[in-house]
Amino acid sequence: MADCGSGKAPSYTCRLHRILALYVAGVIGFLALMTWAEHRGLSRHWIGPIFLFLTVMVYASIGVYGRTAEPEEYYVAGRRIPPVYNGMATAADWMSAASFISLPGALYLQGFSGTPGNAGGLAYLLGWTGGFCLLALLVVPHLRAMNLYTVPDFFQVRFGGRWPRIIAALAAVVCSFTYVVAQIYGVGLIASRLTGVQFEIGIMLGLGGVLLCSFLGGMRAITWTQVAQYVVILLAFLIPVSWLAYKQLGSPLAPLVYGQQLGKIADLEAKLLNSPAEQEVVVAYLRRARDFEERLQHVEEALERQRTTTQERIRRLRAQNADVALIVAASRELAAMPRDAATARERWTQQMHENYARAQPLGGLPRHSLAYAGDPDGSPQERADYNDTRRNFLALMFCLMVGTAGLPHLLTRYYTAPSVAGARASVAWSLFFIAILYLSVPALAVLVKFEVMNNLVGSHFDALPHWIAQWTRVDASLLSLEDINGDGIVQFGEIHLGADLIMLATPELGGLPYVVSGLVAAGGLAAALSTADGLLLTISNALVRDLYFGSRSRDASPEQRVILTKFTLLAVALAAAFVAALKPSDILPLVTASSSLAASAFVPVMVLGIFWRGTTRQGAVAGMVCGLGVATYYMVSHVPALRGALPPILLADGLWGGIQPVSAGVFGVPAGALAAALVSRMTRPPPPQPRVRLEM
Repeated sequence: MADCGSGKAPSYTCRLHRILALYVAGVIGFLALMTWAEHRGLSRHWIGPIFLFLTVMVYASIGVYGRTAEPEEYYVAGRRIPPVYNGMATAADWMSAASFISLPGALYLQGFSGTPGNAGGLAYLLGWTGGFCLLALLVVPHLRAMNLYTVPDFFQVRFGGRWPRIIAALAAVVCSFTYVVAQIYGVGLIASRLTGVQFEIGIMLGLGGVLLCSFLGGMRAITWTQVAQYVVILLAFLIPVSWLAYKQLGSPLAPLVYGQQLGKIADLEAKLLNSPAEQEVVVAYLRRARDFEERLQHVEEALERQRTTTQERIRRLRAQNADVALIVAASRELAAMPRDAATARERWTQQMHENYARAQPLGGLPRHSLAYAGDPDGSPQERADYNDTRRNFLALMFCLMVGTAGLPHLLTRYYTAPSVAGARASVAWSLFFIAILYLSVPALAVLVKFEVMNNLVGSHFDALPHWIAQWTRVDASLLSLEDINGDGIVQFGEIHLGADLIMLATPELGGLPYVVSGLVAAGGLAAALSTADGLLLTISNALVRDLYFGSRSRDASPEQRVILTKFTLLAVALAAAFVAALKPSDILPLVTASSSLAASAFVPVMVLGIFWRGTTRQGAVAGMVCGLGVATYYMVSHVPALRGALPPILLADGLWGGIQPVSAGVFGVPAGALAAALVSRMTRPPPPQPRVRLEM
């Protein structure tokens, strides 16, 4: 960073340094004030809404201050963002709800190795970090040197014609929309937790902050909003993990000391595996799973029998003048029953699989520090699990690495650098700021697991902390505790924690003041909002600039194009909010699927177009269509809702090589590269023939 005091630094950069220092001081002062207010008796019911309101208002104020209608400022922030600030903005853009909220949960639930159906959390850290190396080496400098505005611009400038740009724009919309749905889901989750409102209303509350940032000022406002959000993300992540490390190990340097807890967790896991109470839990879940399996043999009869039994119980309770709470509970149970046999079959099948998964040692979680699930020297099933887990770990890491190099909203961030050298420096700063947080993610997962195993397990159900009931009300799929063996004591197998809960519940689990819980939620909100801003801008630019105006000549001034982009952004945001309200999936699978789509659609053709002059327009079109088509086909073939709606002949028959659908980029990337290379070879014009001079 430049030395402002020496008088050698540009005044613009010095002014940015001063503003950032004042902002950081203000955030720390606000946290100190809220801590004092909580100590003086400020209710928790006020702390959450205050954090939500003030943080969103700060981001919105930056968006209003950075409003612009100039195309250069709206699309690429005037190409004058210093590398260090571009790195901070990119780190905030990249952290997203997946990295901040879901990644610690993935490491908690899957350990380092993962399970045969889910690759381990370390694959995310390695893949996403390696992707920035590909960005710096293969993509970013070359794109920045071309002075582009969007990623589809590259395909038109490099290959010419309309179709490369149109296909690239459509691919950008598909992968970015998938990504933004995950972010808005995270916004709704956090906003509902902070304010206590319904999930759908929480989505709309958070969406207001997104729109004020991106709608008014485009990339200029988004950049400075993301710098401000990174400060909140950094504090929100490091404070709880440092506190847990200090509480358990006497040092706040969590990445350096958390390894000591791995041995303790291994001892606790061995103890739980031999616990008679834990074995009772396994038997109880297995009994319940088999009950659902029996119901599925005769669905209509089982549904009618269950409905009749519940109605009889309600009549008996009323005849006995039983407690009103018992009658209400039985009535709710009756109302919640499936309405027809098809609904019952779907619900009971899901519950059967869930209970079979819970009817495993350690609640179905793998041992935390295993390299891979299974055993290469064990039984045939253990050897198969080992090979399957290792294969999916490498496949997921590949998709995330290549996908990072192809995500349009991330590539556009480096268009704002002042030069090619500035773009390279921006990537380096991005890695630095991301590494500060990513080094702490495995530490957080380990420290939280030790806290759960050592303190929560063994406590009494009638003395559970208040925060457990609060999170259960937000979404029962995020947290549930059930005394299934009836001993009144919490067993590890009776605890269900969703991946999207681990980070958000860490302060309360560690006994920190509620202000830190508000800060963590604000950090998760900042992570989701920062990424949603960039994604919405990318989608609206692709729809308006690349498809509507780029596909054919239309008369419109640059200012009119910006205005149309703004209103398109509003429509896309509302559509994404509608899809997110349906809760289509957890955050991490959606983001992973988006990376596979981006890797398959963009990277093979982009790299060939940069480094091989022989790549033709027809080859580029074939590569993008083939890569995106193969990846999409493999994913869609394994979506349960679509499998029932489409003819079986159109769907993939099982897993290809045991690879999970979210890693479809393993097939899409080579398919796209091969198609682009072959078609380019076939359509490459012949070299000009030398002219023969005839002598008379």
